[in-house]
Amino acid sequence: MALFEKFTDTIFLKNDSNLENIITTLQTIYEKNPSNYLIEKDLALFKRGYNGEKEIEYELKNANIGMFVLKDINLQYEDLTAQIDYVVVTTGKVYLIECKNMVGNIRVNERGDFIREIFDKKEGIYSPLRQAERHVEILKKIWLSRSNFIKKFFAEEKFDYWYVPLVVFADSKSILNTKYAPKYILNKVVKSDQLVNYIKNDLKKIDKSLLSGKKKTEEIAKSILALHTPIQYNFKKYETINNSFSTIRNKLIEFRKNKSKEKNIPLYYIFSNEELDKIIKTMPKSINELEHQNILSNIKLRCHGKEIIDIINQNLGDLNESE
Repeated sequence: MALFEKFTDTIFLKNDSNLENIITTLQTIYEKNPSNYLIEKDLALFKRGYNGEKEIEYELKNANIGMFVLKDINLQYEDLTAQIDYVVVTTGKVYLIECKNMVGNIRVNERGDFIREIFDKKEGIYSPLRQAERHVEILKKIWLSRSNFIKKFFAEEKFDYWYVPLVVFADSKSILNTKYAPKYILNKVVKSDQLVNYIKNDLKKIDKSLLSGKKKTEEIAKSILALHTPIQYNFKKYETINNSFSTIRNKLIEFRKNKSKEKNIPLYYIFSNEELDKIIKTMPKSINELEHQNILSNIKLRCHGKEIIDIINQNLGDLNESE
């Protein structure tokens, strides 16, 4: 790169996200089905993901490094797909970023396992670094399929050096504990407020003679953008969910009616309409879940709890697959 050339801008060649359209559509669906907790849960997850992306976007816009950014890139190679939250093309390296905005603290142990800690609960999660690595692998497969023999021979081994998988945790309130993480993970996982410094320090390690100028950097970014394949989110699953919820509600109403006649007691002695709404919203799958949600009194729980749970579990059908 010529010494007189100074490229410090952050230029977004693609700044739209499929998440925006998903959230808008799902919000409309939820407004028509406010008692559907699965739609509510998905909507909350999408909004959290979107907020995480916006946090990273803010950091990149103020990086003062010189980069071209692609947001929400979808790649396809044969039967493989990759949804990349951000592709950051700098004058030195290309970073394929997997954004995570999760509730709770994240700890990475000495084996490289990612563990989420919420209050007193701990649960293992699928490695987000593995996700980011798959993105690089798929991009590499596409690149190799379109390269001639000579280009493959001279550049294939260097691909993994120039294209970097990176996981960025966006929740500023959470703690990322990588104290005992293996080195290969430690160098590929950061919080959003550390992202810019990470990239700056990484680029400092590169011989300046190997850095590209703005024009070449833009060409690389545009070549990746050309691989982008828009995808349509499948909203039909929510029709299945709504049908399942309606079926379960009707079954519970029928059960209440029959039990009321059998015991010669008022309907609300089984469960009230308000309690029914709460059951449908939370959809407990065990007596313990139903008890912990404090929806029914102890006597209602004892007399009718098991039958209520049986009705829910017997009629879940495709609902479990949608989760």
